[in-house]
Amino acid sequence: MAPGLILTVFLSYTALLFFVSWLSSRKAGNKAFFVGDKQSPWFVVAYGMVGASLSGVTFISVPGWVGDTQFSYMVIVFGYLIGYWVIARVLLPMYYKLNLTSIYSYLQTRFGFWSYKTGATYFLVSRVIGASFRMFLVVNVLQIFVFDAFQIPFWATITFFVFLIWLYTFKGGIKTIVWTDTLQTTFMLLAVGLSVYLIARALNMDFGSMVSLVAESDYSKIIITDWHDKGFFLKQFLSGAFIAIVMTGLDQDMMQKNLSCRNLKDARKNILTLSWILVPVNLLFLFLGAALFIYANKMGISIPELTDSLFPEIAINHLGTLAGLVFIVGLIAAAYSSADSALTALTTSFSVDFLGMEDKNEMDEKKKVRKRIFVHAGISILVLIVILVFREINDQAVISKLFTIAGYTYGPLLGLYSFGLFTKFKVKDKWVPLVAIASPVICYFLSLKAPIWFDGYKMGFELLIVNGILTFIGLLIISIIPRPEGHGKS
Repeated sequence: MAPGLILTVFLSYTALLFFVSWLSSRKAGNKAFFVGDKQSPWFVVAYGMVGASLSGVTFISVPGWVGDTQFSYMVIVFGYLIGYWVIARVLLPMYYKLNLTSIYSYLQTRFGFWSYKTGATYFLVSRVIGASFRMFLVVNVLQIFVFDAFQIPFWATITFFVFLIWLYTFKGGIKTIVWTDTLQTTFMLLAVGLSVYLIARALNMDFGSMVSLVAESDYSKIIITDWHDKGFFLKQFLSGAFIAIVMTGLDQDMMQKNLSCRNLKDARKNILTLSWILVPVNLLFLFLGAALFIYANKMGISIPELTDSLFPEIAINHLGTLAGLVFIVGLIAAAYSSADSALTALTTSFSVDFLGMEDKNEMDEKKKVRKRIFVHAGISILVLIVILVFREINDQAVISKLFTIAGYTYGPLLGLYSFGLFTKFKVKDKWVPLVAIASPVICYFLSLKAPIWFDGYKMGFELLIVNGILTFIGLLIISIIPRPEGHGKS
């Protein structure tokens, strides 16, 4: 594909985002930036959150996973249904009842200052690393296929990209993102659907024949019954439920969109609708992965050692200009969806959780807006620096490990919220950070030693559950059990 054509597509898509931003952000203040003035239509939020839930990692990586894990990822997706139901019935009512802007404010109400700051800090750390990793992954592909041809260095590409995101979100924030997410979801799904069609056409097959071929192949295996395996169906299902709870229900990035709905009823409709949409959408991604491997085998194309490269390799170098263009459009959409809402959520969390912007009644609205814009710029620069560090490391295994470690921070959040919601115990607040640090560290060493200690057992996503349980136990140890009424003081 001609790099100039790809660049034109990139700039055209960006211009469309700016147009949507202009329409949605007129007369927008901090309330619009943080919670969309509480006026977001639930069905628009639900559809847009599909793209935000998938991100660039899903767009590139999930099709490549099929070579090793077949369709076992679908068991995780089925687990999502349970997790999203818990969000709708337990977390959302609490968030709306307390009228939260940052969901971590709950921890201050329930436990105290240090618990609150611990939860917010863990979100900031995990989101900065996670958002940076996702942006690096997709922008690096654009760099290879587009910007290297113009001899533009990576640092200039990523600086320009982050600046564009800051520019179209700095005013409208979540009010803008609710609408731009719908564009990103549409283009990502179109890219996957059209890629499947083009692969079937290249193999001289109709869609029905392609479905039959995939269903009869080894790639379509969903249930793995070996309990030693990371993909064992029971732990995949339970992990999926808890992944949904923590990475959506306890994540400011995802919840901020839900909190922009008009009321609790609409927010529940949004989250439950999203949960069911994600089932066929993820199945489509896995179907694409199987189609890619089948196509590569039939055409004698060697499978890349890093299977993340399979989709771009086939789309750009083997299926013709249209397929390459479709992939690039989907990739651009994934790149933007990986970054814009993360920057907005990080800005909201830092502004509310660390600067206490909502509590500063003595500060007029214009000063608050200026301060928030400054924070938004600072967060954008921080993410830019982390991405450039990833580029300097230039080791996919090391970067993936950092991303995995960032995921460990969701375990303490799971433990904190579970303890707060399902017990009435108080805790020694100043000891909470120690518990929240100890739990992920124990989990990390447990994952290393599990194959030795447990007859070859390999820990996968269930580490999240173990992490949450350890945090819960730690909080129980430092808790102060309330005395029954009438017993007086000792």
